[in-house]
Amino acid sequence: MAGVFSNQVVFVTGASAGIGAACAREFARQGAKVALAARRVEKLEGVTGEIRSAGGEAMAVACDVCDRASLDAAVAQVVAQWGRIDVVLANAGFGESGMGHRLKKEDFRRQFDTNVFGVLDTIYATLPHVIASKGRIALVSSVMGHLSMPSFAPYCSSKYAVRAIANCLYYDLADLGVSVTCISPGIVESELRSINNKGEYTGKPDPAPKWIVMPAATAARHMVRAIHKRKPLYVVTMHGKVLAFFAERFPGAYRFLLRAFTKGKVAKVQQARQGKDAVL
Repeated sequence: MAGVFSNQVVFVTGASAGIGAACAREFARQGAKVALAARRVEKLEGVTGEIRSAGGEAMAVACDVCDRASLDAAVAQVVAQWGRIDVVLANAGFGESGMGHRLKKEDFRRQFDTNVFGVLDTIYATLPHVIASKGRIALVSSVMGHLSMPSFAPYCSSKYAVRAIANCLYYDLADLGVSVTCISPGIVESELRSINNKGEYTGKPDPAPKWIVMPAATAARHMVRAIHKRKPLYVVTMHGKVLAFFAERFPGAYRFLLRAFTKGKVAKVQQARQGKDAVL
């Protein structure tokens, strides 16, 4: 398959569903050989089967980003199969929710183990190969890494951290020929909002209003294009762009409006969440 990533090898974590799976399909559509990494191997096999049926090249590798040994083994499999890695998309993550004063340090630690340290280990496991190919690294943050929301302290802080890591690595790796792109999705079609505070898929319906949810395939096209162009930052969805712009440039007004909108409601909304596992 011809495309802007023709014959390049792409390693995608969190590729079993949602944004990760959609990006894997889009990279393959653009000619890449795609390694899909995640814990749910049966889901990976389904996506790799779709890619192969469409004429692309793909392989599934079992991988838990919280386990460095499994990351190293997954990377070794990919290099043994295709000899190189040109692009890394660190997409694996989930969202913790809960009233900040009722959460414990362990809740934040569980969130950071996947969303921050899992991202770092993905980078470290693949970096020698990406440096060798003068390739691209993309880290998935969130619009909630640009603004703060009540009852999402662990998730917001982890995504702020990912954005900071991407910003710093952009400079650190520039002289080595490696680009770093931070992707900040708004509300995109995903299983993320159906995953509980332990990182387990619940199967519950997506609580986000359908009219505001961007299809994963659309988001993937934007993301892959931004990675190809080596953009340092790309915010996905128009509502995400508007919110991030407003919160960062008018923080006082954002804080006033959000407080006015949520006053007296946050605790009630949190109590209404089954298992306290709904996230943006």
